[in-house]
Parts: sequence; structure tokens; C-alpha cells
Amino acid sequence: MRVSDDAGAAARDGAGVVAAALRAAVAARGQAVLAVSGGRTPWAMLGLLAAEALPWAAVHVVQVDERVAPDGDPDRNLTGLREALTGAPLPPGNLHPMPVGAADLDAAARAYGEEVRMLSGGAPDVVHLGLGDDGHTASLVPGDPVLTVGDRWCATTGPYRGHRRMTLTYPALGAARLVLWLAVGAGKAPVLRRLLDGDPAIPAGRVAPREAVLVADRAALG
Repeated sequence: MRVSDDAGAAARDGAGVVAAALRAAVAARGQAVLAVSGGRTPWAMLGLLAAEALPWAAVHVVQVDERVAPDGDPDRNLTGLREALTGAPLPPGNLHPMPVGAADLDAAARAYGEEVRMLSGGAPDVVHLGLGDDGHTASLVPGDPVLTVGDRWCATTGPYRGHRRMTLTYPALGAARLVLWLAVGAGKAPVLRRLLDGDPAIPAGRVAPREAVLVADRAALG
């Protein structure tokens, strides 16, 4: 666990953890795969990461989850992701958007999961995860059948807060070499305690990666 003074410090600390892991992955295996969740919390961290002197040509960025909405829609995680990484010399082909505009969403999700699995050699180097106030992470939301998916790396959800979603599943998250949890703000305190206790009653509590680092500010830790 890394305790940061405030949200800005947490963004810097998170960017440092990710940058170190990506450098190590490229040095060891010739490339790195970073999976990024949506929401507002990660954009500051990714903006700082974009300024890092990384071997960007060898870094691939994939999405952890996405709302089913048109390209460019402000509700799309991809919109914020592109903006946050504007300063990074990431080759255009190294950003892999979730295919939420496909006619057959279930087939597209399955194909995306296979793409991520093959690209990462079965083990994404870094998966960033956030934490919702209801205990969801990625788009693994309470009560949705997606929580039981165990035979593929990506699947779709039912409607949740106005949108269907596409999300990486527990098998994909569990295969990650490193999961970075990023939690800031006093509103996260109750559910963060449940995550730290490993509460399986919340979706976030069921993620079981090989290694995990939590970066949280003092407010989130209560």
C-alpha cells in the first residue's frame, strides 16, 4: 500500500508505479501491455504517465471497460483516455479500443478478450482498477451475470447507470502480473475498507491478481 497525501500525490505515485512496471516489462519481454479502467480518477495519473520517458513504441494500451456509446461521446472512457495520453508518443496502433460499436457485442467482446490475451502472452503487465461506491471494479457490477463469466477474458453487461458495458472479466484481471488499485476521496473510505478486508460480497473483493499495489490518499483511507 502507498499512502498519498491527496489526490494529486496519489496520481503521481500511481504514475510512478505504472512507469516502473512498464519499463521492467519492456526490458524483460520486449513489450508491455497496460490495461486502463474508466472513470474520472485515472486521467490525472495517465496525464503524468504520458510525460514519462518510457519506451512508448513497445507499450500497448488496452481498455479494462467501456460504455456502449458512440465514438467521441463524452461518456466513453476512450474519450478521456485519448485526452490523457495526448502528450505520450504512443503509436496510434498501440492503443486498442474496445469494439463497443459492433453489431454483435457479445462476439466482439469475446474477440477483444482474445486480442488482449494474445497481445499480452496471457499476462497483462499492469491492470489499473478503480473502486466504485457500490464495490464494483472495471464494469463488474453487483448482481450482473458478468460476475460469473469464467471462460473468456471479456464480456458484456446489462444496463448499469444508463449504459450497457463491455468489461474484462475475472480471468483477465487474475492473469495480470500487477494490479494497481487507485482510490482517492473520502467517498471511497467505506468500500475501500471492504476491499482491504477481502470482502467477497463486493465485486472488487473477488479480484485475485498475482500481485497488487494500492495507491490511496488519506481521505480514502478515512
